[in-house]
Amino acid sequence: MLFYMPTKVYSEPGCVEKHAKELASFGKRAMIVTGRMSFFSDALGHSAFTGIAIGSILGIIAPLWAAVIFSVVFSLLFSWVHSRSHHAADTLIGVFSSAAVALGIFAATYGGGSFTKYNQYLIGDILSVTPAEIAMLLLVLFAVLVLWTIFSNKLTLAVLHPQLAASRGIRVNAVQTVFSAVIAVVVTLCISSVGLLILNSLLVLPGASARNVAKNMKQYGIFSVLFALAAGIAGLVISYFGGNSAGAAISLLLAAIFAVSFCLRKRRA
Repeated sequence: MLFYMPTKVYSEPGCVEKHAKELASFGKRAMIVTGRMSFFSDALGHSAFTGIAIGSILGIIAPLWAAVIFSVVFSLLFSWVHSRSHHAADTLIGVFSSAAVALGIFAATYGGGSFTKYNQYLIGDILSVTPAEIAMLLLVLFAVLVLWTIFSNKLTLAVLHPQLAASRGIRVNAVQTVFSAVIAVVVTLCISSVGLLILNSLLVLPGASARNVAKNMKQYGIFSVLFALAAGIAGLVISYFGGNSAGAAISLLLAAIFAVSFCLRKRRA
């Protein structure tokens, strides 16, 4: 029985979805941390929640689609403002995040509505995913791999040195806009299973941990995926035996990985 239970955990749809999410996030974590946009996923999560609330008010059967559309529009608007503003990215993220939170709460409580039905999006349940959601994530995974193959070098240069990228003929704004839209789709699809409260950690912590030990960009991306997969599998096993939230267990393990990698970085230095 002891060996059977973890096997069952790995066969759960939630484990399949977790692997798809980690692979779909390949490369984006490094770009988020390197580009100093660590709270961008938080802002997108707030916008996704707003989209869900608006979709529920409009009577849309699958409000997640409304959330995807709203998040993509949100990310495109952010990219447009960011390219035309002298404010730092974190300042604009704070502005957009605050507006998204306020709009989401306003929409969720419009007409005296109860906020309780939205609690599932705050905490999430990775083990309650459906085959349709897994299929959707696999399609997103395929699209992300194609885009990463085409734009990885351009995106890396655009994030590290926008001026140099522009001098090389790279359309920096266009590349960053595509990057933001892809993050918006992945974040929105994760919100129901991971939860808004800890969603940001799944994007930031693997990349931050990888940055502590990686020597180049290739290692940066590989380590971030490996750290996320390891924490994802271990977190699912812990939640299975402990009966706790899988998302919270994964986030705590990612925090532990960051602490260990930070100590190794200090020791190596």
